[in-house]
Amino acid sequence: MRAQSAIIIALCFYILCASASAGSNAVPRYAHVFVIMEENKGYAQIMHGPDAPNLQRLAKTYGVATRFYAEVHPSEPNYVALVGGDTFGIHDDDAFYCTAGSKDKYCEKAAESGYVNHTINAPNLGSQLERAGLNWKGYYESIPSPGSKAVVAGDPKLGKAAAHWELYASKHSAFMNYASVQNSAERARHIVGFDRLNVDLSSGHVPAFALVVPNQCNEMHGLDPADYSKSVAAAIPEDCNHDNVAGLIRRGDAYVAKLVTLFQHSPAWNSRGNTAIVITFDEGSGDSREGCCGVDPNSAANYGGGHIPTIVITNHGPRGKVDATPYSHYSLLRTLEDAFGIHQYLRHAGDTSQGVQSMTPLFNK
Repeated sequence: MRAQSAIIIALCFYILCASASAGSNAVPRYAHVFVIMEENKGYAQIMHGPDAPNLQRLAKTYGVATRFYAEVHPSEPNYVALVGGDTFGIHDDDAFYCTAGSKDKYCEKAAESGYVNHTINAPNLGSQLERAGLNWKGYYESIPSPGSKAVVAGDPKLGKAAAHWELYASKHSAFMNYASVQNSAERARHIVGFDRLNVDLSSGHVPAFALVVPNQCNEMHGLDPADYSKSVAAAIPEDCNHDNVAGLIRRGDAYVAKLVTLFQHSPAWNSRGNTAIVITFDEGSGDSREGCCGVDPNSAANYGGGHIPTIVITNHGPRGKVDATPYSHYSLLRTLEDAFGIHQYLRHAGDTSQGVQSMTPLFNK
């Protein structure tokens, strides 16, 4: 009897230890995660170039994923993938309401073969969070008004010329492609501007998940003077000219540093709960087809969008962490789901057989 009891105790101890070990290797629960999206720059441009000292400092101080990849080119499908686990066949920057054959000026590719509906009837991270009783918001600099369905918009607050610039672009929204957001009576509470970001941060009423997208001058995308009249184009700042790559990186680097400082002075950051700031990019520069983790080289909409920087900053997590595990936006989505206690992964976020895994080393304590 004593021998049997000893065996039972040993087995229980083993099971408890194994469970504790498994738990220690899991993404811990997070109260808040801010994801800042930047644009169109490759890993080497940011991490090895001379123009992004703030991002390099943050990567060195906190954590960096050195093998993180986008899904495709151009921008829009990567945003869609980040919050939905799939590009859903989108491989252009047409407006969120476009369908095959559309004649609208914002549906430029609609006559091409293989064109898909840009309104997606599928769950997304926002709908997952709502089912879990958690809040989410997309904060978009220069959006005309909360819940706006504008495709592009200028910002009159920045001057007469800026009213004509395409500073806000819905192709960088991520959430607006989803029917559940387009048709939501609560959309204006979830799709808001940076004025609301400042209020929420200072009040401590920030959502569990926040997607933070600077305008096209501040996210390293830039504006093309050729798209505007001479008088309007002449007012575009030199470091917002899309051909001035070094200037765009310097401007975006400084702007992201200000956002991070703003977050780190908020009650959410200085609380006992776990808070993370993720800085990532939509796609790499040029036409690089590097990819991993859920991508398909034979897919027109999921073939790999290049090697991009991704930095993870946590208030209670690791310091000086360099993670060389291959990741993609699908990996980041899976990590966010884990961080909020959601384990029904959206589409490619669940593709463990294709190498999709959570970014545990960068989020664990």
